[in-house]
Amino acid sequence: MLARSVELFNTHGYDATSMSDLAAHLGLTKSAIYHHVPSKEALLRAALDEALDGLGSAIDEVAGPDRSAEQRLRAAVEASVRVLVARQPAVTLLLRVRGNSPVEQAALARRRELDQRLTALVREAVEEGALRDDLEPELVSRLLFGTVNSLVEWYRPGGPVSPDDLAAALTTLVFDGLVRR
Repeated sequence: MLARSVELFNTHGYDATSMSDLAAHLGLTKSAIYHHVPSKEALLRAALDEALDGLGSAIDEVAGPDRSAEQRLRAAVEASVRVLVARQPAVTLLLRVRGNSPVEQAALARRRELDQRLTALVREAVEEGALRDDLEPELVSRLLFGTVNSLVEWYRPGGPVSPDDLAAALTTLVFDGLVRR
């Protein structure tokens, strides 16, 4: 039910999707939906939590004293790509919320927390001397993860590029550039 609801939210927009639309899309009655979830907002919350929990776990998994900040940042980029691919519909929905409801505002607050953690990781890599120090870490983080987030617009799972190859290509491009060495 959640996956099909997210599909409809992404196609028509959350605000433009009614419970009647969901019922028709799911082939259920509205009362059958309400038997499983208390509201449309609960479906939105579950979808946004799916995306945010995955992205948060991706950052948590790379933490540890056995890696440099640069290694952790690279791993965070690769893990974020894999989460985006695995949870693409939910991440797409997350990237489209604008704060129009308390659920959306809470999701945006969690997203800002993730952004702050990633910016701190960029800052650590700069302080280690692994990254350039002439660019603001917040700008670098936004550009880096903006690139990751842009994948929702064109990447299709099951296509010719595997999630692992995509993660490796994106990481190589952003960290090593395009210039032949």
